[in-house]
Amino acid sequence: MSVVEPQHGAEVAQRRAITRLRGEPSVSVAAGGYAGLVTRTLALALDALIIDGVALLVGVAVGLGVSLLHLPHDVNTVIAAVLGAVYVAWSVGYFVFFWSSTGQTPGSRVMCVKVIDGRHRGALKPRRALLRFIGLVLAALPLLAGILMMLWDDRRRCLQDRLARTVVVYTDAPA
Repeated sequence: MSVVEPQHGAEVAQRRAITRLRGEPSVSVAAGGYAGLVTRTLALALDALIIDGVALLVGVAVGLGVSLLHLPHDVNTVIAAVLGAVYVAWSVGYFVFFWSSTGQTPGSRVMCVKVIDGRHRGALKPRRALLRFIGLVLAALPLLAGILMMLWDDRRRCLQDRLARTVVVYTDAPA
């Protein structure tokens, strides 16, 4: 009897390892299923509206303040470069913070979708969220080919989802 148990345990461990290597989900997805292209695009558009709106307000406030100071042209160029770097950091930080804390950006929350770990079904770590953001940028570069690949994937994964081993699923509507 003791000989059978280790073999059975080894078989179970092998099945789990194969499942992990194939990237198959270890837990079934909720009844809502995987989020589609239109839902994810609308969520991203809402997030872009928030990011650009905040950047516009900050840019206008800084621009008005700098115009009152009558600084040399070189200083204005440096200020513009610094604000550009702040905009990039703001955009990256926005997505990394929300994906690693709740799995939902405000746009995702409105559209009732959530980014989760594809294997463990939990929240993302900040490193994985950063990798997912880099993957999103890379997916958009070749004429959105990395995003449109979700149309042929059974779990509707884009390039960023494959790189970060995530899935985007529908959630229940907020109360």
